[in-house]
Parts: sequence; C-alpha cells; structure tokens
Amino acid sequence: MDPTRPGPEPFDAPLHVPGPEGSWDEVSDRLDDVGRTLVCTTWGQWLTPLLLDPALRSMLGDDWPRYRQTPAAAGRMRFAASRFVMKYAAAAALNVPAHTLDLGYRPGGRPVLRGLGEDVDVDLDVSLAHTDELIVVGVSRTGPIGVDAEPVDRDVSFELLRGRVCTAEEDDVLAALPEGERRARLLRLWTLKEAYTKAHGHGRRRRFSTFGFGEDSRGRVVLADAPDEGAEAGEWSFATHLVQDRYLVSAAHRRRPAGPGARGVAVDTGSRSAAGPLEERGPRPQGQLRFLRPVTSGRGEGRRTP
Repeated sequence: MDPTRPGPEPFDAPLHVPGPEGSWDEVSDRLDDVGRTLVCTTWGQWLTPLLLDPALRSMLGDDWPRYRQTPAAAGRMRFAASRFVMKYAAAAALNVPAHTLDLGYRPGGRPVLRGLGEDVDVDLDVSLAHTDELIVVGVSRTGPIGVDAEPVDRDVSFELLRGRVCTAEEDDVLAALPEGERRARLLRLWTLKEAYTKAHGHGRRRRFSTFGFGEDSRGRVVLADAPDEGAEAGEWSFATHLVQDRYLVSAAHRRRPAGPGARGVAVDTGSRSAAGPLEERGPRPQGQLRFLRPVTSGRGEGRRTP
C-alpha cells in the first residue's frame, strides 16, 4: 500500500443510544452520509423497556430458548439487550420496524438477518461486541464490519499472550516498551485483531499471530501486509475509541468495491474470541494509551486523548 495515497474515511466516534427511543435518526443520518456507524449503550439502560415489552419473546425469535436457558439473570438481560440493540440498529439502517427483523444462523453458527423482504435491496453487515455493561454494534451498508470491546483496566499478560497475539515484528516493538505502556498497547492490538477477524467472519478460527498491524506515514493503522484473499490492504480502515472513559472499542471495515454485487446481509454476534487470559483483572495499566482517531465518552462529545 502506498502510504501517501488518500486512505479510507476514518471512523466517527460511536453514537450513544440510551434505549429504544434513542436517537436513531442520527444513526440513520450517519449511515446515509458515510455508509457505516458504531452504536454503543449499556444493557442496564435497556433493561426497563426490555422487561416491559410484551413482544420480548417474539423480538428474540429463535434466540428465545437460549435466553431462557441462560442461568444468571444478569446474563439473560445482557443477552436480550444485545439482540434488541442489534435489531434496532439494523432497523435504522434499513428504515424498517425492528420487530420485522429476525436473526437466523448459517451452518457453523454465523448469524444472519431475516425478514427483510424482496423489496429491501440493501447489503447490510452488522457486528456485535459486549463486555461488562457495554454493548457495541457496528453497522455497515458498504462492506464487512467487525467490532470488539474490552475494559481499559483489564490487566493482560504480555508473556502469556505474546506468542498467540503478536507477529514477530509486533513482539519486538512491544517487548521494548515499558511494562505499563506495553500492556496498554497489547490490549489495543488485541481488540483490533478481534475486530478484523470478525469482519472476515473468521472469529476464533484464525490465529492472531498470522497477521499484523502497523502505521503509515500519516499515523493511520494499516495491515502490515494483505493476507486476506487478494484484497488490497488499503481497502481496510481501522479505529480504536475510548468509550465512557472505561472501555476500548476497536472497529475494522473493508469497503466493498463500487458496482453491482451479490446481495447479502451478514451479522457477527461474537463478543470475544478467547475467555482465558483476558479474564485477568488488575490495576489500570500505567502510561498513556495512544489512539489514532477521535474518541468519545460515549455520550456524544468527541475529544482526543493526549
């Protein structure tokens, strides 16, 4: 990729939507403007309208048995809220009522949106991530999208993860950093790789150490090479945002070439590829996180980190 050529349009900060009656017009407007957007919320903000919704069972559709079988009440509410947020975000993109959409699953478990009807001729990709209270949905009309989220104070072990997450070049860079900055950069790298594999639909089937990230001369996050079935690395855009001062949210998007293409609506509802080492807890990493894009508190006000 030529680092001097214009890069993909950067991701705007996630839009905070506090419930079903939230600012979906703003979501729709952003999709009209740039073809993709990120939506964030907390499941607690959806709890009351969700519990009071007489159509809860029909809204969950085929996910109702999974909802009922989730043992912990908080887990059930988080699961239901995440499906509601995803349907409402997709409905804003498609300009249809949320209750008309349903989630199905392809062989292998990859979900797809159903109930669009033959008169809806829109390619739509949706990705979901959730961690703790946070729910994040990425929506795109212009190509595959993936999102991932982690608490910013998650203590990740470089020694434990370096062989699984980093390429040789990334390992060398991180190993030379002070410990606090190394942990912060590793967490950011993890979320970017999660988002990228979700956009591909690979999920946990692809080893993170087989592809890497770097920066071009303008400070944009770019693929270190183009390992994805012949696509140019320049077709991809990446971003990491700080949301509510508590979470890292990373997104990956591959812009679909202009022109006619196969119609399809894909949904990735994964939240994390691995539960083991990333379940470690500890103090907030010392040192500053470096973000390449505008970040937001999650309430609409954009700002930049130092």
